[in-house]
Amino acid sequence: MLDITLLCVGKLKESYFAAACGEYGKRLGAYCRLTVTELAEARRSSDPTPGELAAALAREAEAIRAAVPKGAALIVLSPEGRLLPSEALAAALEKYAASGVSKLCFLIGGSDGIDAALKRDAALLLSMSPMTFPHHLARVMLLEQLYRAFTITRGGKYHK
Repeated sequence: MLDITLLCVGKLKESYFAAACGEYGKRLGAYCRLTVTELAEARRSSDPTPGELAAALAREAEAIRAAVPKGAALIVLSPEGRLLPSEALAAALEKYAASGVSKLCFLIGGSDGIDAALKRDAALLLSMSPMTFPHHLARVMLLEQLYRAFTITRGGKYHK
């Protein structure tokens, strides 16, 4: 059984997003061990300079690196990442498991993005869409896609 960690920069505040995440988290329990960890966004001014923003993202990157489980493959969600249909995501999860990787860590950055070094170090840079979504909605969408991927590989009826 895969250990999946979902690292999220920023706290989930909206109750409707929390309820949806809770539902998919419960469903995923049949397929993996899921841990969701929220990390605080680094402080910055309301109108940060490029240098201040870079420094904040670097501080967040330090906290992220400390939170990634040892031995986990890091999968970073980013608009410039690869677009995968649900079936390909399912195949990628199976490939990790078949190659002996038992821990996956998905990262959803904060509102100002993710430090470039983290993106370079990722095992996979994954895009959900060329569209822009709120980070809290992206969390729900990722959990749903993980659930869908597991049901695809297990032959469940959820994916049609």
